[in-house]
Amino acid sequence: MNIDMIRAAASRLKGHARRTPLLSSPFLDEIAGRTVLIKPECLQHTGSFKFRGGWSAVSALDDATRKRGIIAYSSGNHAQGVAMAAAAHGAPAVIVMPQNAPKLKIDNTRALGAEVVLYDRAGGESREEVGGKIADERGLTLIRPYDEPQVIAGQGTTGLEIAAQAAEIGVTSGDVLVCCGGGGLSSGVALALEAEAPDMRVRPAEPEGFDDVARSLASGTIQSNASQSGSLCDAIITPQPGDLTFPIMSRLCGPGLVVTEDQAMHAVALAFKRLKIVVEPGGAVALAAALFHGDKLSGDHVVAVCTGGNVDADVFTDALKRFDT
Repeated sequence: MNIDMIRAAASRLKGHARRTPLLSSPFLDEIAGRTVLIKPECLQHTGSFKFRGGWSAVSALDDATRKRGIIAYSSGNHAQGVAMAAAAHGAPAVIVMPQNAPKLKIDNTRALGAEVVLYDRAGGESREEVGGKIADERGLTLIRPYDEPQVIAGQGTTGLEIAAQAAEIGVTSGDVLVCCGGGGLSSGVALALEAEAPDMRVRPAEPEGFDDVARSLASGTIQSNASQSGSLCDAIITPQPGDLTFPIMSRLCGPGLVVTEDQAMHAVALAFKRLKIVVEPGGAVALAAALFHGDKLSGDHVVAVCTGGNVDADVFTDALKRFDT
């Protein structure tokens, strides 16, 4: 992985991905005790930054490989990103998704033209085994959700935009908080900032009980999660950091941040009220860290990436009812 791959991905994404803005709110600044700049990737195509990685990976394949078809596994956001990219390139796509994934994500993936294969995540069934078997039987190319060079490159384009947009308003240093699952976005953004804004540092943010990246960074070795389900922050629940992503995060990222599920839900409500954006709990973890864990941050500015907005209506309504602030 290197900055040249990220810049090449940015060229392929030009005219296809949205350049999401940096948002701010004086009400959120007051809560955080500093200026909070929000990168709303929930406004990206398919409602998530995952479109960037999906398009980057699909567009990097040769025509013959795309024609044979693509397979991916995901709880929903990578699924939709790959499905949309595959459809745009005329490539058949199979997506392996957990049965307990949000219904909206399953329905959207099918609506984008992909064949959805469900597996029993709660019962311990392995998505890698399910996906690997289908890939072998059909000759499909696997696009992993985070431990994939071209996916990391695509996610890294978010970092190029953050560096440029922050510089436009005179911000060249500070923590960049990123909702983190396997580390594709965190590592990609970190590589981009290393080249374009070296005084800005990525801080991975995770939900309590699923903080494998924070524990891995603290220990210096890859740690895993005991459970693979049971959190409203499903979008960023992964077994452990990736073999490709962890060395990058270990070299470039600061200590991980961990928020409670209630804090994530509170951030969902605040993002809607103060920014007029819809964010899913997993996509609000970085904002929650910025708002409620300011004692672990330094500097006058912090950037928080809201990574996805594909939330089921009942979860979103519950957040608004519980945190009417």
